[in-house]
Amino acid sequence: MAIPKLVLVCILLLVFRHANSQSLKANFYRRTCPSLETIVNATTATFISSAPSLAPALLRMHFHDCFVRGCDGSVLINSTSNNTAEKAAIPNQSLRGFQVIDAVKSAVERQCPGRVSCADILALVARDAVSLINGPFWPVPLGRRDGRVSNSTEALFQLPPPFFNSTQLIASFAAKNLTVKDLVVLSGSHTIGVAHCSSITSRLYNFTGRGDSDPSMDPNYVAALKRRCSPTDANSIIQMDPGSSQVFDEDYYSIVSKRRGLFQSDGALLTNSVTNAYVQQHSTSSRLSSFLNDFSKSMVKMGKIEVLTGSAGEIRRVCSVIN
Repeated sequence: MAIPKLVLVCILLLVFRHANSQSLKANFYRRTCPSLETIVNATTATFISSAPSLAPALLRMHFHDCFVRGCDGSVLINSTSNNTAEKAAIPNQSLRGFQVIDAVKSAVERQCPGRVSCADILALVARDAVSLINGPFWPVPLGRRDGRVSNSTEALFQLPPPFFNSTQLIASFAAKNLTVKDLVVLSGSHTIGVAHCSSITSRLYNFTGRGDSDPSMDPNYVAALKRRCSPTDANSIIQMDPGSSQVFDEDYYSIVSKRRGLFQSDGALLTNSVTNAYVQQHSTSSRLSSFLNDFSKSMVKMGKIEVLTGSAGEIRRVCSVIN
């Protein structure tokens, strides 16, 4: 029986993406830039030591890069008079830490000019930033190339927003070849970092358009958040994991199990059997080593999403500008 053309194209695309991800390897720069990881770690450490809050910001930047056109450094590109880049999309306007990537790239270029992609640098910086605040350490296979396309509209529609329900989240992750378990594990990154009040205003004050709050949230938590965030407050920040937002631990799951997840997407983890089981398992007993191991595995998978390798893309001289 003949295979329909559309199905065949999809199969070939999946094979191509898998082949690309498999071409990444740990020792990719062994000959061309043997000191790469030392340079990246040392430069990243100079920033994290004085501003540890950059760690979750850089982790988030890596996630936002990989979910749009794959892990190709496209989130780093500046807009031009002819193009509105991913950076300008609403979900990316609160990204921080670009100065860290620029500093690391400059340090790497001094030792290994024109050899290391910005996409690889971002993946390494995100890992090292988290590790430097005593979070998990995971292997980062290398060999990514930088993309030449960065479009704000793509970012707006491909990044899963904080108001997605479980069905939407699962579909969004599946589109990137990530499983339901990857979804709940990577959501655990919300154990560190902060968010702006503007990201939860509607959940607190106008959930269904009738001036109400999200009924799935603990009402005591709603009251506490309202004391921090007024309906018009767009600038104040709140911890995603109250009392533990600077420690990479499994406490996030305890918060979610108590219906105190900050975003709708956090609360949505309780509505799916697989994600809920993981939340309950990690909220009722000390399973930190299990979570950290799971997180490391999921980060390796995420870092391989739709990568460009070989002769595809380019090696950018400056991360914010296409060659």
